[in-house]
Formats: sequence, C-alpha cells, structure tokens
Amino acid sequence: MKLMILNDYDQASEWAAKYIRNKLLQFNPGPGKYFTLGLPTGSTPLGCYKKLIEYYKKGQISFQYVKTFNMDEYVGLPREHPESYHSFMWNNFFKHIDIRAENTNILDGNAADLQAECDAFEDKIKAAGGIQLFVGGIGPDGHIAFNEPGSSLVSRTRVKTLAQDTIIANARFFDGDLCKVPTMALTVGVGTVMDAKEVMILITGAHKAFALYKAIEEGVNHMWTVSAFQQHPQTLFVCDEDATLELRVKTVKYFKGMMHVHNKLVEAPPAP
Repeated sequence: MKLMILNDYDQASEWAAKYIRNKLLQFNPGPGKYFTLGLPTGSTPLGCYKKLIEYYKKGQISFQYVKTFNMDEYVGLPREHPESYHSFMWNNFFKHIDIRAENTNILDGNAADLQAECDAFEDKIKAAGGIQLFVGGIGPDGHIAFNEPGSSLVSRTRVKTLAQDTIIANARFFDGDLCKVPTMALTVGVGTVMDAKEVMILITGAHKAFALYKAIEEGVNHMWTVSAFQQHPQTLFVCDEDATLELRVKTVKYFKGMMHVHNKLVEAPPAP
C-alpha cells in the first residue's frame, strides 16, 4: 500500500490525474487492446477529471481506446436527471474527451430487473478483461462506492439501501431536501473493485480524516469498507494534508519520507 500526501486538494487531484495519464500511456492502448478504467462520481474526483480533460486537449492522451466502468448509479432517478451519475459523468468528463459512448459503462438504475442489470455489469467487466485501474473516493463513514458500513468485503455488484448518513451527505446535490435523495442505488461490490489490477483511492478534506485513519492505521473491518484495500496488492491512497489530521505523526512522516520516490510515478513521460 502507498499513501501519497499532497499539500492541498488541487495538488492531490493533479497527482492522481498524472498517474492515470502515465498508466494510460504505458499501456499504449489501440484497436483490440483497450485500457479499462473504473471511475467514481462525487465532488472529490472533479479536480482529477478537469486535469485529464486538460491533458487530452493538449494532445498528451487519448481516450479513443479506453473502456470505463462507473462505480454506481441511483435507483429510480431518470438518466437525464441532472444529479444522475449518467449526467454527472457526461457533463463533467465524457463530453469533453474523445471517448466513444459505447465504451462507457454505467449501471442502469431504471432497469426492469435490477439484479440482472448488476449481473450483466459484472459480465461486461470480465468480457473487457478486467479493470486495469479502479479509481475511487470514499464517504466520511469510509464507504467506497455505495458499499455502506456492514457491507460484505467480498460483495459483487448489487442493489444497496443507502445509509442515512449518505442520504444526508448527498442532500446538498438535491437542494438540501432529504426527500428528493434516492434511498437505493446499484453499486459495484468491494470484491468487484478488489479484482482490479490496481486501485487508487482519493481522500481529501478534514471531514474524511477519521475514515483515512480507519483505512490505513486500523485493521480490516466491514464497518469501514475502504479498509479492505489494505489487502489489495496494488493500492494507492492519494490525499491532502487535511485528510491526515487523524493519523499518527509517525505514520505521516513515514509516508512523506517516500514521496520523493513515489513522485517518479507521475513524472512526465519522455517525448516520443
């Protein structure tokens, strides 16, 4: 496990975007060789998406041979609703890059058979050869995707009831009205994300500090589902200074002492 500690949200977002850029370039995708990328929604990844759009517009990367799989979607919210995750991804990322619509995979929260939709999503991931890099964020209660506290750490894509804390946290996207927030969602499971070759989790802000502490300084616990990634062979946590407020000074010093090595992972690739 690696923990990257950057000064602030903008630097953390840029580090994450550079890491994705370099992974994409190293993979060198093309016809018949697609790079598969798992993606989150929410406010945390927005800075990363803006940087990736910038790299695309500068001609540094292309998403023509990238397939994406999003973590989750609300149940019962129309696809065209401004707060659906379909809308979020297209408005904040997909429409600004050269990805093909048929290569973007987002769960359908309005499917007639929700579990069949979830099973089909797992099949699509397998058919794509698995996910090279799954990017995620977490909630203040340590949930990843919509794997709320108490979720199985070997869970697969399924229907989940949202915790009250999650509904309250997401009310800001629905005019602060709890009654407008969907109470159920489709989500990839913890096991689904664990199957990815690599996982990068973005954690920023003081309100996520206790969750980061639970994720890396305490044991694996299904009440803090992000802690499962201690057992993944290739996990990167990317955070800002505020998110480290609950960590031991020794822990912070330990990981900061390796940043000069880890920063080589995001150095600009040599010109072709």
